Amino acid sequence: MGGVAALIEAAAFVVGFAMAATVLSAYTMGNPDPGESVAFLADNQTIVYVWTLIIYVVFGVFLVVLSLALHERLKAGSPATVRTATAFGLIWAGLVIASGMLIINDLGVVADLYSSDPAQAESVWLALNSVEEALGGAIELPGGLWVLLLSWAALRAGGLPRALSYLGVVIGVAGILTVVPALEALTAVFGLGFIVWFAWLGIVMLHGSAQPSIHPTS
Repeated sequence: MGGVAALIEAAAFVVGFAMAATVLSAYTMGNPDPGESVAFLADNQTIVYVWTLIIYVVFGVFLVVLSLALHERLKAGSPATVRTATAFGLIWAGLVIASGMLIINDLGVVADLYSSDPAQAESVWLALNSVEEALGGAIELPGGLWVLLLSWAALRAGGLPRALSYLGVVIGVAGILTVVPALEALTAVFGLGFIVWFAWLGIVMLHGSAQPSIHPTS
């Protein structure tokens, strides 16, 4: 189940990035005009809904499955670190799902308001969008801590290939550093790196390689 969940996570990232770069580029590529963003939402509710469902709700649901599966796989080798990592994984999943539900709900609210009062719709969208971004992706601290702690535990006690764990460390550090406004560009490293990490992890878990170490450490 964990291997399948990891592959679904990778697929969700790939589909999300692909849609953001193509059919949703007018909305996702840093459009500075709130009026154009709101107009795009009003005219493309269905495609934005599908995109949000995939990258937030589906991703968040399967992240719970993957977090628990990795906890079972790695807990024998480094129980304290893995418990902490799992807590951050579940927190991340909750934040992502909450952000997705907010976006889906707010999409209809903004679109309905735009038809009667475009100026007010812009103001409402700006306020709602800042909350959605804060919860679901502008700062990648919970996800960064999750993958960093898991990777550190695997490097110390086994359970995952070392190269995969080193990649996880890089992704985790990039995610944590997004708390610094000047380093916001690291969200791209975080997201693209996770595509590789999730796909690689899914293959490892499905094939049962790199079994956990039986020598526990604290």
